[in-house]
Amino acid sequence: MSEKNRAGKRTARERLAVEREKQKASERRRRTLIVASSVVCVLGLAAVIGIVAANSGKDDSSDKAGPVVAPSGAKGEDALAIPVGKESARSTLTVWEDFRCPACKAFETAYRPTIHELTAAGKLRVEYHLATLIDGNMGGSGSRKAANAAACAQDAGKFPAYHDVLYENQPEETKDSFADTDKLIGLAAKVDGLETPAFRACVEGGTHDSWVVKSNQAFQNGHFGGTPTVLFNGKNIYADQSMTPAKLKQMVEEADKG
Repeated sequence: MSEKNRAGKRTARERLAVEREKQKASERRRRTLIVASSVVCVLGLAAVIGIVAANSGKDDSSDKAGPVVAPSGAKGEDALAIPVGKESARSTLTVWEDFRCPACKAFETAYRPTIHELTAAGKLRVEYHLATLIDGNMGGSGSRKAANAAACAQDAGKFPAYHDVLYENQPEETKDSFADTDKLIGLAAKVDGLETPAFRACVEGGTHDSWVVKSNQAFQNGHFGGTPTVLFNGKNIYADQSMTPAKLKQMVEEADKG
Protein backbone atom coordinates (compact mmCIF):
# COMPACT_ATOMS: atom_id res chain seq x y z
CA MET A 1 0.00 0.00 0.00
CA SER A 2 1.35 3.39 -0.94
CA GLU A 3 2.16 6.02 1.68
CA LYS A 4 -0.54 8.20 0.13
CA ASN A 5 -3.23 5.54 0.60
CA ARG A 6 -2.13 4.88 4.18
CA ALA A 7 -2.32 8.60 4.97
CA GLY A 8 -5.78 8.80 3.41
CA LYS A 9 -7.08 5.92 5.52
CA ARG A 10 -5.51 7.40 8.65
CA THR A 11 -7.20 10.72 7.95
CA ALA A 12 -10.54 8.98 7.43
CA ARG A 13 -10.16 7.12 10.73
CA GLU A 14 -9.36 10.37 12.50
CA ARG A 15 -12.42 12.08 11.02
CA LEU A 16 -14.56 9.13 12.11
CA ALA A 17 -13.16 9.32 15.65
CA VAL A 18 -13.89 13.04 15.83
CA GLU A 19 -17.45 12.47 14.61
CA ARG A 20 -17.98 9.76 17.22
CA GLU A 21 -16.79 12.10 19.98
CA LYS A 22 -19.21 14.76 18.74
CA GLN A 23 -22.05 12.25 18.84
CA LYS A 24 -21.13 11.18 22.38
CA ALA A 25 -21.00 14.80 23.54
CA SER A 26 -24.39 15.47 21.95
CA GLU A 27 -25.88 12.45 23.69
CA ARG A 28 -24.45 13.54 27.04
CA ARG A 29 -26.03 16.99 26.61
CA ARG A 30 -29.36 15.41 25.68
CA ARG A 31 -29.35 13.20 28.79
CA THR A 32 -28.49 16.18 30.97
CA LEU A 33 -31.43 18.17 29.60
CA ILE A 34 -33.79 15.25 30.17
CA VAL A 35 -32.63 14.64 33.74
CA ALA A 36 -32.61 18.28 34.80
CA SER A 37 -35.82 19.44 36.46
CA SER A 38 -34.89 23.09 36.41
CA VAL A 39 -33.25 25.58 34.07
CA VAL A 40 -30.58 28.20 34.56
CA CYS A 41 -31.85 31.72 34.06
CA VAL A 42 -30.10 35.06 33.98
CA LEU A 43 -32.04 38.34 34.07
CA GLY A 44 -29.53 41.12 33.70
CA LEU A 45 -27.32 39.41 36.27
CA ALA A 46 -24.26 38.44 34.33
CA ALA A 47 -22.41 37.25 37.40
CA VAL A 48 -25.29 35.57 39.14
CA ILE A 49 -26.55 32.18 38.05
CA GLY A 50 -29.47 30.53 39.83
CA ILE A 51 -31.50 27.41 39.41
CA VAL A 52 -35.01 28.13 38.18
CA ALA A 53 -37.77 25.58 38.61
CA ALA A 54 -39.47 24.60 35.37
CA ASN A 55 -43.19 25.10 35.32
CA SER A 56 -43.92 21.43 35.85
CA GLY A 57 -44.10 21.85 39.63
CA LYS A 58 -47.30 21.06 41.43
CA ASP A 59 -48.13 21.65 45.08
CA ASP A 60 -49.16 18.35 46.65
CA SER A 61 -51.37 20.24 49.09
CA SER A 62 -53.85 21.23 46.38
CA ASP A 63 -56.13 18.30 47.10
CA LYS A 64 -56.24 19.19 50.80
CA ALA A 65 -56.90 22.88 50.44
CA GLY A 66 -59.76 24.54 52.27
CA PRO A 67 -61.60 27.78 51.51
CA VAL A 68 -59.66 30.39 49.54
CA VAL A 69 -58.85 33.36 51.78
CA ALA A 70 -57.06 36.16 49.96
CA PRO A 71 -54.74 38.38 52.02
CA SER A 72 -55.86 41.88 52.87
CA GLY A 73 -55.49 44.31 49.98
CA ALA A 74 -54.81 41.64 47.33
CA LYS A 75 -55.66 42.87 43.82
CA GLY A 76 -56.15 41.68 40.28
CA GLU A 77 -57.96 38.70 38.84
CA ASP A 78 -59.11 36.43 41.69
CA ALA A 79 -57.23 38.76 44.07
CA LEU A 80 -53.96 36.88 43.45
CA ALA A 81 -51.59 39.87 43.36
CA ILE A 82 -50.04 41.50 46.41
CA PRO A 83 -49.44 45.16 45.46
CA VAL A 84 -46.57 47.33 46.68
CA GLY A 85 -46.43 50.99 45.71
CA LYS A 86 -48.94 53.64 44.73
CA GLU A 87 -51.80 52.84 42.37
CA SER A 88 -51.11 56.10 40.57
CA ALA A 89 -47.67 54.89 39.41
CA ARG A 90 -47.40 54.83 35.62
CA SER A 91 -45.29 51.68 35.57
CA THR A 92 -46.13 48.25 36.91
CA LEU A 93 -43.69 45.44 37.55
CA THR A 94 -45.35 42.03 37.81
CA VAL A 95 -43.18 39.47 39.58
CA TRP A 96 -43.90 35.74 39.82
CA GLU A 97 -41.62 34.19 42.40
CA ASP A 98 -41.02 31.33 44.84
CA PHE A 99 -39.40 31.96 48.21
CA ARG A 100 -37.35 28.75 47.88
CA CYS A 101 -36.06 29.68 44.40
CA PRO A 102 -32.35 30.69 44.33
CA ALA A 103 -32.76 32.65 41.09
CA CYS A 104 -35.58 34.63 42.71
CA LYS A 105 -33.23 35.53 45.53
CA ALA A 106 -30.58 36.58 43.00
CA PHE A 107 -33.09 38.84 41.25
CA GLU A 108 -34.33 40.33 44.52
CA THR A 109 -30.83 40.94 45.83
CA ALA A 110 -29.73 42.75 42.68
CA TYR A 111 -32.89 44.74 41.99
CA ARG A 112 -34.24 45.39 45.50
CA PRO A 113 -32.59 48.81 46.11
CA THR A 114 -33.82 50.11 42.75
CA ILE A 115 -37.33 48.72 43.23
CA HIS A 116 -37.55 50.20 46.73
CA GLU A 117 -36.37 53.57 45.45
CA LEU A 118 -38.89 53.66 42.62
CA THR A 119 -41.86 52.47 44.67
CA ALA A 120 -41.06 54.97 47.43
CA ALA A 121 -40.98 57.73 44.82
CA GLY A 122 -44.41 56.71 43.56
CA LYS A 123 -43.08 55.91 40.09
CA LEU A 124 -43.38 52.12 40.21
CA ARG A 125 -46.01 49.71 41.43
CA VAL A 126 -45.03 46.07 41.98
CA GLU A 127 -47.51 43.23 41.94
CA TYR A 128 -46.16 40.06 43.54
CA HIS A 129 -47.57 36.66 42.62
CA LEU A 130 -46.43 33.67 44.67
CA ALA A 131 -45.68 30.23 43.24
CA THR A 132 -44.66 26.89 44.75
CA LEU A 133 -42.59 25.33 42.00
CA ILE A 134 -39.71 24.20 44.19
CA ASP A 135 -42.11 22.24 46.39
CA GLY A 136 -43.33 20.44 43.29
CA ASN A 137 -39.89 19.73 41.84
CA MET A 138 -37.79 19.19 44.96
CA GLY A 139 -40.48 17.98 47.36
CA GLY A 140 -41.56 19.53 50.65
CA SER A 141 -43.88 22.38 51.58
CA GLY A 142 -41.57 25.31 52.31
CA SER A 143 -42.59 27.30 49.25
CA ARG A 144 -46.25 27.10 50.19
CA LYS A 145 -45.75 27.78 53.88
CA ALA A 146 -43.44 30.73 53.22
CA ALA A 147 -45.94 32.14 50.75
CA ASN A 148 -48.73 31.72 53.30
CA ALA A 149 -46.59 33.49 55.91
CA ALA A 150 -45.92 36.33 53.46
CA ALA A 151 -49.68 36.62 52.90
CA CYS A 152 -50.13 36.73 56.68
CA ALA A 153 -47.60 39.56 56.77
CA GLN A 154 -49.68 41.34 54.12
CA ASP A 155 -52.68 41.11 56.47
CA ALA A 156 -50.58 42.96 59.03
CA GLY A 157 -49.40 45.56 56.51
CA LYS A 158 -45.84 44.23 56.71
CA PHE A 159 -45.46 42.33 53.44
CA PRO A 160 -42.55 44.27 51.84
CA ALA A 161 -40.30 43.98 54.89
CA TYR A 162 -41.13 40.33 55.57
CA HIS A 163 -40.76 39.51 51.87
CA ASP A 164 -37.20 40.83 52.00
CA VAL A 165 -36.44 38.98 55.25
CA LEU A 166 -37.50 35.68 53.70
CA TYR A 167 -35.07 36.12 50.83
CA GLU A 168 -32.30 37.30 53.10
CA ASN A 169 -32.72 34.09 55.11
CA GLN A 170 -33.47 31.71 52.24
CA PRO A 171 -32.21 28.18 52.95
CA GLU A 172 -30.37 26.08 50.39
CA GLU A 173 -32.70 24.91 47.66
CA THR A 174 -32.41 21.29 48.76
CA LYS A 175 -33.30 22.13 52.37
CA ASP A 176 -36.99 22.58 53.16
CA SER A 177 -36.38 24.79 56.19
CA PHE A 178 -39.33 27.08 55.44
CA ALA A 179 -41.63 24.12 56.08
CA ASP A 180 -40.99 24.79 59.78
CA THR A 181 -43.61 27.32 60.88
CA ASP A 182 -41.58 28.13 64.00
CA LYS A 183 -38.78 29.33 61.72
CA LEU A 184 -41.17 31.50 59.72
CA ILE A 185 -42.59 32.97 62.93
CA GLY A 186 -39.09 33.51 64.29
CA LEU A 187 -38.12 35.48 61.18
CA ALA A 188 -41.07 37.79 61.85
CA ALA A 189 -39.10 39.12 64.82
CA LYS A 190 -36.86 40.87 62.28
CA VAL A 191 -39.83 43.00 61.18
CA ASP A 192 -41.05 45.61 63.65
CA GLY A 193 -44.54 44.86 64.89
CA LEU A 194 -45.09 41.66 62.92
CA GLU A 195 -44.52 39.02 65.58
CA THR A 196 -48.03 38.99 67.07
CA PRO A 197 -50.54 36.32 68.16
CA ALA A 198 -52.60 37.06 65.04
CA PHE A 199 -49.62 36.50 62.75
CA ARG A 200 -48.68 33.31 64.58
CA ALA A 201 -52.20 31.93 64.29
CA CYS A 202 -52.30 32.80 60.59
CA VAL A 203 -48.99 31.04 59.90
CA GLU A 204 -49.66 27.98 62.02
CA GLY A 205 -53.22 27.62 60.74
CA GLY A 206 -52.29 28.01 57.08
CA THR A 207 -54.96 30.65 56.63
CA HIS A 208 -53.94 31.47 53.07
CA ASP A 209 -52.79 28.01 51.93
CA SER A 210 -55.66 27.61 49.47
CA TRP A 211 -54.98 31.09 48.08
CA VAL A 212 -51.33 30.10 47.55
CA VAL A 213 -52.40 26.92 45.74
CA LYS A 214 -54.68 28.98 43.51
CA SER A 215 -51.88 31.45 42.82
CA ASN A 216 -49.54 28.64 41.82
CA GLN A 217 -52.19 27.20 39.52
CA ALA A 218 -52.55 30.59 37.85
CA PHE A 219 -48.81 30.53 37.23
CA GLN A 220 -49.07 27.08 35.67
CA ASN A 221 -51.95 28.23 33.48
CA GLY A 222 -49.87 31.19 32.33
CA HIS A 223 -47.27 28.82 30.83
CA PHE A 224 -44.38 30.94 32.03
CA GLY A 225 -40.88 29.51 31.70
CA GLY A 226 -39.96 29.52 35.37
CA THR A 227 -39.36 31.72 38.38
CA PRO A 228 -38.68 34.53 38.56
CA THR A 229 -40.89 35.74 35.73
CA VAL A 230 -40.80 39.52 35.52
CA LEU A 231 -43.14 41.65 33.42
CA PHE A 232 -42.70 45.39 32.92
CA ASN A 233 -45.97 47.04 31.94
CA GLY A 234 -47.09 43.66 30.63
CA LYS A 235 -43.92 42.93 28.63
CA ASN A 236 -41.84 39.96 29.71
CA ILE A 237 -38.32 41.25 30.35
CA TYR A 238 -37.14 37.89 31.69
CA ALA A 239 -35.13 36.99 28.60
CA ASP A 240 -33.57 40.43 28.11
CA GLN A 241 -29.90 39.74 28.76
CA SER A 242 -29.18 43.47 28.70
CA MET A 243 -31.54 44.20 31.59
CA THR A 244 -29.94 45.77 34.65
CA PRO A 245 -31.26 47.74 37.63
CA ALA A 246 -30.05 50.93 35.94
CA LYS A 247 -31.88 50.08 32.71
CA LEU A 248 -35.05 49.25 34.63
CA LYS A 249 -34.82 52.59 36.44
CA GLN A 250 -34.39 54.41 33.13
CA MET A 251 -37.47 52.68 31.71
CA VAL A 252 -39.52 53.68 34.74
CA GLU A 253 -38.26 57.26 34.64
CA GLU A 254 -39.14 57.59 30.95
CA ALA A 255 -42.61 56.16 31.51
CA ASP A 256 -43.14 58.54 34.42
CA LYS A 257 -42.48 61.53 32.18
CA GLY A 258 -45.31 60.38 29.93
